Amino acid sequence: MKNTLPQLRAEMGLSQADLAAALGVSRQTVNSIEKEKYDPSLPLAFKIAHYFKLPIEQIFSE
Repeated sequence: MKNTLPQLRAEMGLSQADLAAALGVSRQTVNSIEKEKYDPSLPLAFKIAHYFKLPIEQIFSE
């Protein structure tokens, strides 16, 4: 699943570790999502969208 997570994170000046801590996941999880090796669960996708105050569709796409 394609995503804009790296760009959103960079715009906010966050490291992968910073975002991971805010979401309650490991840095490796954030890295895997960004590299499109792992699709987040629906609850995690909602958590990410809520964190960035964006609809899920603006972050994730097929």
